[in-house]
Amino acid sequence: METLKIFCPATIANVSCGFDVLGLALDAVGDEMVVRKRSEKGIRITKLEGQKLPMETHLNVAGVAGLALLEQSEYQGGFDIEIYKKIKAGSGIGSSAASSAGAVWAMNTLLGNPFSTAKLVEFAMEGERLASGVAHADNVAPALFGGFTLVRSYHPLDIVQIPFPSELFATVIHPQIEVKTADSRKILKTNISLQDGIKQWGNVGGLIAGLFLKDYALIGRSLQDHIVEPIRSILIPGFDDLKSGALQTGALGCGISGSGPSIFALSKGDEMAQNVGESMKKTYRDIGVDYDVHVSKINAEGIKILD
Repeated sequence: METLKIFCPATIANVSCGFDVLGLALDAVGDEMVVRKRSEKGIRITKLEGQKLPMETHLNVAGVAGLALLEQSEYQGGFDIEIYKKIKAGSGIGSSAASSAGAVWAMNTLLGNPFSTAKLVEFAMEGERLASGVAHADNVAPALFGGFTLVRSYHPLDIVQIPFPSELFATVIHPQIEVKTADSRKILKTNISLQDGIKQWGNVGGLIAGLFLKDYALIGRSLQDHIVEPIRSILIPGFDDLKSGALQTGALGCGISGSGPSIFALSKGDEMAQNVGESMKKTYRDIGVDYDVHVSKINAEGIKILD
C-alpha cells in the first residue's frame, strides 16, 4: 500500500475519576486523514480542512508525532498527510489526539507495522506535548487501542485495555466555546488531600471493576470526580444544571470530557443515551448556549481504514 484513508475517533479522557489515566474511544464522531508514502525524507501537511490549524510540520501535532516515528524508523522516505478535521479544536473530545494518533497509525500500517500499538502511543504523545505542554496518553491510547484504556504507568509506559459492556453508550454535548487544554491544566491544584485521594482511588477501582463485571450500577456510583471537576466546572456554563438534568433523566454518570468544555454522560442503551441528550439540549437552550451533541456507542476498534 502507498496510500491510506482512515477514520480517527474522538475520545473522552479522564472519564470523571481517572485524570490523565483513563479514556474511551467514540464511534459517532472523528477526523478523517489521508496519508501517502513519498520518496523524499520528512513529513508534509499537504491539506487541512475543517479547522484553522498550522500546516507547518513542526507546529502541527500530526507532523510532530509523525516525526517522532520517523526518527526511530528505518524508512528512508517520508509521508504526505491530508487532515479533514471533524473534531473541533479545544472541544475536549481529543481533537489533537485524533490527528496525532491517526498520523502514526497510518504511517506504521504503510510501513508494514514495525512498531507495536504501545510504541505508537509514545509517538502520538509527542503531538499531545505540543498541544498542551504535557505528553499525556489518556486520549491517544483509546484512539489507538479502541474501547476503554487505563494508563497504569507513564514511566515506563504501560497501557491496559479494559473490557466494557456492549450496551454502554456515551452522550457528549459541546457548548460552542473553546477551552484550551494548556489553560485548563494551569488552574489545577498540584497537591490534594489524602481524604480526596482515597475517594478518587476508590472510584477508579470501582469503575474498572464495574466495566469488567458489566455492573452498570457500580459504573454509575464510580463516575465521580472529587479533584478536577470542582475546579474545571467553573469554566463551563450551566455545568451543574446540565449534570443534574442528565442524572435525573437516567444517565449512569456525568462529567467533564477531558479538559472541557464538552460534558459527557454514560448510559445503559442507546435510547437512554438519546434521552439524556435531549435533557442536555434543553439545559443549553434555556440559558441560550449554542451546542453540538453526539450520541455514540463505545468504539472497540479505534482507528480504522476507510474505503
